Amino acid sequence: AERGLKNLVLAPSALFPVHEKLAQHIGNGVISHVEGSMNGPVGRACSLGQMCKTAVLRSHGGRYRALQDGDLHVDVAFIAAPCADPHGNANGLFGKSACGPLGFALADSLYADKVVIITDNLVDFPCYPWSIEGGNVDYVVQVDAIGDAGQIVSGTTQITRSPTRLLIAEYAAQFVAESGIMSQPHFSFQAGAGGVSLAFVKYMAELMAQKGVVADFVRGGSTKFMVEMLESGLTRFILDGQSFDLDGVRSLRENPRHIETNPFVSYNYHSKGCFAQMVKVAVLGATEVDVHFNVNVNTHSDGWLLHGIGGFTDAADAQVTLITAPLVRNRVPIIVDDVTTVTAPGEMIDVVVTERGIAINPRRSDLMDALKGSDLPIKSIEELRHIAVAMTGVPEKPEFSDRIVALIEFRDGTIIDVVRQLVPRE
Repeated sequence: AERGLKNLVLAPSALFPVHEKLAQHIGNGVISHVEGSMNGPVGRACSLGQMCKTAVLRSHGGRYRALQDGDLHVDVAFIAAPCADPHGNANGLFGKSACGPLGFALADSLYADKVVIITDNLVDFPCYPWSIEGGNVDYVVQVDAIGDAGQIVSGTTQITRSPTRLLIAEYAAQFVAESGIMSQPHFSFQAGAGGVSLAFVKYMAELMAQKGVVADFVRGGSTKFMVEMLESGLTRFILDGQSFDLDGVRSLRENPRHIETNPFVSYNYHSKGCFAQMVKVAVLGATEVDVHFNVNVNTHSDGWLLHGIGGFTDAADAQVTLITAPLVRNRVPIIVDDVTTVTAPGEMIDVVVTERGIAINPRRSDLMDALKGSDLPIKSIEELRHIAVAMTGVPEKPEFSDRIVALIEFRDGTIIDVVRQLVPRE
């Protein structure tokens, strides 16, 4: 801003409320638009039409695909690295800012015109293991601090204490066990960082221990609950794209069976070795699910764009995808007739788990057959919608203008939906 630069395109892997100050630079035209992910204040600015150009939201794997395929060009990449040497080799395992995997930045180091490593822990060559290779780096800059590793644990990465959400997690784990998925050869699963997902991992570990099941791998983001599974022999490996707490960082540093991955091998739809489809079960959250099983993770029912895609559509490529969500959140039904924004199409979603019941996508007759006679509260998605509306009434729909402020890009590069400028309620 001080140099008078305008119309910069910001292409991050993620933006969060801590990046609120960027909103003023969107308003003054320094940043024309964002291609990547938006959470909180930056998403709110986008909803109000403050970006000069149309934003593009991509998943983690979609961002890698876009960089690889040339749809997204990065002139200069700034990569914060907790540990680096003067040659540019870098990792996230050592130093006061150790954060775990740096895989999300690998594509930037390979495809950006200029690559700058920023570190607060410059070590003698070689910095090893290296997530970022020095041969792809143009500059290394040493600073006093690149961040606060203690903030890796946020409100979304702590296990829920809510009885309702604990019940949802327990239902999800029981579903995986009773459907027979847990007992299948090469069992594996992925869960997110939300409180329900963390509780699911805890319940899943208990059920696996009872049945003597050992997973081939669990898919991170890593948490202390996954680390405990690895250390107790309940899984052979953790395949980790990011650390959601400091236990995950420690384990990645110390345990050779805790393996750092990157979206080229885990999420990129156009790579030769994407293992997303090998995951047996993925447990994910949502802001809305409709009666067609379409899922929204970007906007809320009031129309505000407040979340990025993250790895949602990539992880949803698992063999069985479960959505865990309360039936009602803040007096607003989560099960709706039509989602405000389609992030993932209904054919990718197999099961919706709420505290009031579990809905199985009619496409998955195999799961329906497996759960016949179960004590779990199996219901149709329409029944869940009816229960939700009976509790809350039908909420007022948001009002949008005709202007498109953001594109929702699917992981293969196609546009699955758009976000229009919101007309705020008075």
